[in-house]
Amino acid sequence: MRVIAGAAKGRTLLAPKGTGTRPATDRIRETLFQILEPDLGDARVLDLFAGAGTMGIEALSRGAAHATFVERAAAALDALRKNVASTGFASRSDIVAANVIGYLDRGAPAARYDFAFLDPPFADVAVLEATLAHPALPAALAPGAMVIARVLRKHPPTVPSSARTIRTKQIGEEDLVFLRYSGPGGGG
Repeated sequence: MRVIAGAAKGRTLLAPKGTGTRPATDRIRETLFQILEPDLGDARVLDLFAGAGTMGIEALSRGAAHATFVERAAAALDALRKNVASTGFASRSDIVAANVIGYLDRGAPAARYDFAFLDPPFADVAVLEATLAHPALPAALAPGAMVIARVLRKHPPTVPSSARTIRTKQIGEEDLVFLRYSGPGGGG
């Protein structure tokens, strides 16, 4: 696994051992960031269920100003910390060791994010739906922000009424679902 483009292009990224995480493949990241790259300059990124940090690190490499990574698994956190350090992005990153729902239960962070990546375990659609419906998620978004969820096509999540799907990109058996929230505190 490697960084595909930008300042850290070609840097090898560690993946945690075991089956607890499934880092985004080169194909998924390449497709996603071809869509997002024009808007990444100086963006603030929230990488929920970060695993080894492949999504947030790719965003930083391509010009995002800052990334906050939220992950709870010890092996994934170890790989994430090493990946952020080896790519030189430690000063532009915050790593939060927490369960995503617990992190959101603490309330919206002071920072407002332009992009939020959600990549929970495919088998746990309920966790993805709870994250999408959590009131702190839209409250953490800047006006016009986009949430991108990586899902298994045969298990699509129910999208809350405060969000609308603006695009779906099919990649193999997976979908990247692009969402925007509306209403007060909903990113605009």
